[in-house]
Amino acid sequence: MQQPSFDPGLTQKYTGRLERSIGENGEFNVRRVGISLRDQHPYLYLISTSWKNFLGIVLLAFTLVNLLFAWVYMSVGVSKFKGASASTPAAEFVNVFFFSTHTLTTVGYGNIYPVGPLANLATACEALLGLMGFAVITGLMFGRFSRPSARLGYSDKILVAPYGDGLSLQFRVVNRRSNNILELNARILLMTVQSREGKLQRNFAALTLERSEVLFLPLTWTVVHPIDQSSPLYGVTSADLKDMQAEILILLKGFDETFGQVVHTRRSYRHDEIVWGAKFVPAFDVEESGDLRLDVGKVSDYEQAPIPQLN
Repeated sequence: MQQPSFDPGLTQKYTGRLERSIGENGEFNVRRVGISLRDQHPYLYLISTSWKNFLGIVLLAFTLVNLLFAWVYMSVGVSKFKGASASTPAAEFVNVFFFSTHTLTTVGYGNIYPVGPLANLATACEALLGLMGFAVITGLMFGRFSRPSARLGYSDKILVAPYGDGLSLQFRVVNRRSNNILELNARILLMTVQSREGKLQRNFAALTLERSEVLFLPLTWTVVHPIDQSSPLYGVTSADLKDMQAEILILLKGFDETFGQVVHTRRSYRHDEIVWGAKFVPAFDVEESGDLRLDVGKVSDYEQAPIPQLN
């Protein structure tokens, strides 16, 4: 019985030319279509989107709710809200809009107050909505702050560098935050595309590492794959990698000491992000006091290094 070929979950069969499998932000290059509203989960989006988007959504929702209730109060009648009357309808709308913000946030300055059952009912509904809404926002804020996430910096390029009497594939990572990442483990895959029987097929090969794990990451870690005769990169040129649409897929996993949880990061390098004949320069040195000084901004710095010719 033929053994199934290795597939990490990115499929082997496809048509067309793929830009890349994993973006520089670690997200998979997959666009989902055919999704119904029942498949959408607002919590997942709000907990994982950027702070810019999150705060923008909160501000937009706050503004829309207050505009809605300002319209409700205008419909009830400005006369039912003592202190909201003004010389023009626009000024009255501004007054009830800010009265809505006071009610929604339960501030209640008292300069404007409702009179009559209909006006009080409208304000009671808004106060209840405000309590529930801000409880949800508070939960989302806590979830965003407490969610563990690794902030590992990858080198901009992956290098083909001298390694003993041969070559190696190298990239470098650094912890950009002050927390401690322990037991950091790396796995690297080489993804290539080849044509078989007129059809494109992806091939995945695991790349063995000089050292697949480090116990601590206070400095930088240069992850090295020796390009020996057992390596799928042995004897391969830059032109070969381009023809095969090669992409280096990386998965790092470590234990975040602060949150007490395992964190993951992903990254990939395309064939055109490989620099041949270079090596990384040190990103840290020893100060006069004897302390190590790490320059996180130098994680991508490299210099040219002639590589030997393989026989």
